[in-house]
Amino acid sequence: MIHVGTTAAEACTQCAKTFIPVLRDKIVQHNAAYIAISGGSTPKLLFDILRESFSKEIDWSKVHVFWVDERCVPSDHEESNYRMTAEHLLKGLPFDGEKIHRIQGEAEPALEVLRYAQEIADTVPLENGIPVFDVILLGMGDDGHTASIFPNAMHLLESPNITATAVQPQSGQMRVTLTGTVINNAEYVMFLATGKSKATVLDAILNNKPEALQYPAAHIAPIKKRLDWFVDKEAYFTV
Repeated sequence: MIHVGTTAAEACTQCAKTFIPVLRDKIVQHNAAYIAISGGSTPKLLFDILRESFSKEIDWSKVHVFWVDERCVPSDHEESNYRMTAEHLLKGLPFDGEKIHRIQGEAEPALEVLRYAQEIADTVPLENGIPVFDVILLGMGDDGHTASIFPNAMHLLESPNITATAVQPQSGQMRVTLTGTVINNAEYVMFLATGKSKATVLDAILNNKPEALQYPAAHIAPIKKRLDWFVDKEAYFTV
């Protein structure tokens, strides 16, 4: 399903209004919810909205928070996805610190991939050996990448592993990312995409154009078939 907001803030508000009931239901059913979240400017806006307007909507202490991907930098680095989330979401809501599962960007990437995969497997419910997150929140880059799965590393979409190392093609920066196998095994995947720079790629993906196959985001197709896009008019109409 595609949800179109007039502005980025409206798209994020629509996302929040959909996200919260899903978590509430999972907490009622299982006394816990398991989410994986992304970094970036649009999720930052969503996190601000969740903190400011939805702080009392659910029991946040029951939510296990994981990250879709992380840059290999210390947790206090300005590029750290964890730092952004801590500043815009975690510090403003009553999360249980023991349920915050960050990727240790300061660690050796090859070792952190193994450690984080084990932490996920030990915490998140498994189905056929693959973690089943209740919600995975994704963004999309101008090049169609999602998580840290870039167009030059499409093999990560079908990796049998839970996590993998990745390299940002332009900067060469190392990343740790969930694989497409885990993302597509989630109960619910939510994409946030805003701004005119996303319009051409979004148009190709949503309209199943041939060129969409080169974009990793186009290959996110959850097995359980619940996938929603939350976009603004700039991303949706400027093509």
